[in-house]
Amino acid sequence: MDYLALGDSYTIGEGVAEDGRWPVQLARTLRAGGIELDDPRIIATTGWTTDELSQAMDAAEPLGTHDFVTLLIGVNNQYRERSEAEYRGDFHDLLKRAIALAGGRNDRVMVLSIPDWGVTPFAIAQGRDPAKIARELDAYNAIAEELSERLGVAFVDITGISRERGAEKAMLVEDGLHPSAAMYELWMREALPVAERLLGEH
Repeated sequence: MDYLALGDSYTIGEGVAEDGRWPVQLARTLRAGGIELDDPRIIATTGWTTDELSQAMDAAEPLGTHDFVTLLIGVNNQYRERSEAEYRGDFHDLLKRAIALAGGRNDRVMVLSIPDWGVTPFAIAQGRDPAKIARELDAYNAIAEELSERLGVAFVDITGISRERGAEKAMLVEDGLHPSAAMYELWMREALPVAERLLGEH
C-alpha cells in the first residue's frame, strides 16, 4: 500500500534524519507488524501554512490516489496570527482533498493534532506567552477535531504529549523548537493503533 503524508516542519522532520520522521517511523513499524505499507511520499516544508500546503499540492498534481493519507497542519497559521475562521475554511478544504486522494475513503485518512510549541526553550527565549499559544492551538485543534469527526476521519491527539515532554532536551533538535526523533516516536506510538485499525480493514 502507498502512503501520502501532508504537512509542514512536523511532517518533514526539520532537523532529524529521514528515518526519524514520524511518518517514516510509522510506515516502518506497521511493516514490522505485518501491514505492507510503503515509506511515505511527503509533501511538507518547514514554515508552511494551510494555504501554502494547498498551493504545493496544486503544483504537485497529478497526485493520483493513495491507500493511506495523513494530515498535520496549522502551527504556522497560529504562529503568523491567522484567524480561526481562515483555518477552519482551509483545513476543511485540505481534509476533503485528503479524502479524495485516498480514493474517496475517509476511513483511510488520519489527522494528527498540532503540537504545542509554547513549552519549548525557543518559545521561552523569544519571550512568547505560553498560555496564549496554548489557548490558540487548542482552538485550532478543536476545529480540526470537529471537522475530522464530521467527515468521518480519524483524529489523533498528540498535543498532550508535546506539552508533557516538549521542554525536555532529548525531545528537541538543536534549535530548541522542533521535535527530535524521540518525540516523533512518541507521536507515532499514539497514532499506531489508529493506523493499524484503518489499514487492517482492507
